[in-house]
Amino acid sequence: MRFVRYLFSGTLPALLLFAMLLTSLYLLSESTQNSEQFSQLYIAMLALNALILVILLGLIIYSVIKLIRGYRNRAPGARLTMRMVVMFVILAVTPVTIVYLFSVQFLMRGIDSWFNVQVESALEDAIELSRSSLDARMKELLHDSEVMGGKLENVSDTFMAVEVDDLRVESGADELTLLAQNGHIVASSSSDPTRIVPYQPDDVILSYVRNTGPYVGLDAINDLLYIRVVVPVTGVVDGGMGGFIMQVLYPVAERLDRLARNVQDAYGRYKALAYLREPLKFSFIVTLSLVLLLSILSAVLAAFSSARRLVAPIGDLAEGTRAVAAGDYNKRIPEIGGDELGILVRSFNVMTKRIAHASDEARRSQQEAQSQHAYLEAVLSRLTSGVVVLDSELYVRTINEMAVQFLKVDRSALLDQPFTQLAELHPGLEDFVAALTPHFDQGGSEWREEVTLFSGGGRQVLMCRGTTLPDEDGGAVGHVIVFDDITNLVQAQRDAAWGEVARRLAHEIKNPLTPIQLSAERLRHKFLNKMEEKDAAVLDRSTHTIVQQVDAMKAMVNAFSDYARAPKIELQRLDLNTLVYDVLELYRGPGSGVAIEKSLADALPEIEADAGRLRQLVHNLLKNAIEALEDVDTPVVTVRTACMQKEDCRYIELRFEDNGLGFPEELLGQLFEPYVTTKTKGTGLGLAIVKKIVEEHGGVIRGENLEPNGAAIVIQLPVMDGKSDREEQA
Repeated sequence: MRFVRYLFSGTLPALLLFAMLLTSLYLLSESTQNSEQFSQLYIAMLALNALILVILLGLIIYSVIKLIRGYRNRAPGARLTMRMVVMFVILAVTPVTIVYLFSVQFLMRGIDSWFNVQVESALEDAIELSRSSLDARMKELLHDSEVMGGKLENVSDTFMAVEVDDLRVESGADELTLLAQNGHIVASSSSDPTRIVPYQPDDVILSYVRNTGPYVGLDAINDLLYIRVVVPVTGVVDGGMGGFIMQVLYPVAERLDRLARNVQDAYGRYKALAYLREPLKFSFIVTLSLVLLLSILSAVLAAFSSARRLVAPIGDLAEGTRAVAAGDYNKRIPEIGGDELGILVRSFNVMTKRIAHASDEARRSQQEAQSQHAYLEAVLSRLTSGVVVLDSELYVRTINEMAVQFLKVDRSALLDQPFTQLAELHPGLEDFVAALTPHFDQGGSEWREEVTLFSGGGRQVLMCRGTTLPDEDGGAVGHVIVFDDITNLVQAQRDAAWGEVARRLAHEIKNPLTPIQLSAERLRHKFLNKMEEKDAAVLDRSTHTIVQQVDAMKAMVNAFSDYARAPKIELQRLDLNTLVYDVLELYRGPGSGVAIEKSLADALPEIEADAGRLRQLVHNLLKNAIEALEDVDTPVVTVRTACMQKEDCRYIELRFEDNGLGFPEELLGQLFEPYVTTKTKGTGLGLAIVKKIVEEHGGVIRGENLEPNGAAIVIQLPVMDGKSDREEQA
């Protein structure tokens, strides 16, 4: 395979073809001088030319296939090679083709001029002249032979041999032979005494003489040219008259023989050349075509050779570039001459050397950065606060383990993603994203925000703090968010604060109320019957007012104590629909004046709750809704339950709706704070107690206005399939 590849590439095929073509041209030039040699060498030359053509085609096909394969594979330098080959072929073919066309025309006209009509006519006239001269001589010799035959008519057999010899000498013939009719020799005479047997005519000539008459012809005998004359002779045979046949051989003069042969040979060669005129034309055309093909092939091979020399450094550069792209910065290319490609190769080597040095420096810096990053990760993983680091485009770059636990997210799904995508991946964190995003846009140095979330585990309060990461120019390169879960802390602080309030109320307010009430009742009992009617009426109204207000203050203090103290929650599985239905039945009746409607969802899952606390919640909300509808013509209260799904959190939604005037817009954010109320009567603790009950059960509560009028309280309670968090903590 290597030998075939070497044979069809390089300079060896060109040299081989050149040698074969020179041999073919030499044989062709030699054969044109000899028609017999031309006919003998025609097959060999045809085979040789066919072999040359096959090798040419093989070279061209191999080169073209190799070039096309490299072009399709996008091999380095393939396109440049193709352009160079095309350019060289065009530059070579154009002048060679012009020369080829002119050469073909010149040869065709030259060969035609060789076979001019005047030359052919002159040769034919010369041959005709020779023939006419020879015919006259032959006629003359025929007449002389007939005369000699007449002299032998009366010669007896005894003197026949002597007479024959005398006649031969007299006529100058080379040989004279007298034959009987049956072809037997009667007498013979020759100028060569060593010739024993005379040259006899063949049977065809004898038959011709017997039947037709005298024969005269030009015959070659022993490479000598003779004029053969055969005539019938009447003579004495056995004492009577009989018939003989006389043959006379006259030698042709040597000079005449040579001239005749020369003319004949020249004419024969001319005829042979004239016969081979078209093959000669074809042969010369084939020769010129071979020269043309050799020139084109040489140009193509020169193009390939030059392209390989030019492309070799380009291929090395491409290989070096791929190595550098793959990270091998120690790649070096062998340097070549001092031309432009050599300068390019040296520049590449210098560049890779510098890149290798820079890569080593970058690798060391990267290792240091990785070690620092690992150290930072170790520190962040041990923090009890959640930490999230964002870049300038608000993409999450770092998030520690506590942040993952607080937010209940997947670290891998969140890293390198926009911060806003946190809300898309986890809809339960929409409030978290919405609360923090404005701080990023404001560009403040430090900020603080408390965020309340609701998830499958219930209500969660996060205290978030953030700051901007500045760069050297004072611009922002990112943001750091640090947050803690303060749900339990807030609950504990609230319980402790209201517990302290309850204790102070007990000491400061509740204890004096009983003596005040007793004193008022004692005054009423002692002096009411002893006073005049007018004064008694005043005393009755005053003491009655004191007792009523003391009872109201006792109720307020008791309500406040109920809100402040944290009773033990007794959780049990219950059906919320059943509990709501039982409470609603207490408010149905013809004397209520308010239409109470219900829309309870079917197949509502059970929840774990304290039934007593939830009944208190429903009573408080129904009471508030009925009191808010005092001035409405057709008051309607609607209670709805539904099972909702938000991400992976299933929860029950309990709604209390009325068609009253709704909540004042300025109080919507403070509805559940103590002492916030829109009624002229009441303590303002009803909704605060409701919120406390909801939070004890891990739920969330909110108030909203309805369109076109009315208000609604919405409670969301988690569906707990296992034990509650408080039971687990207990």
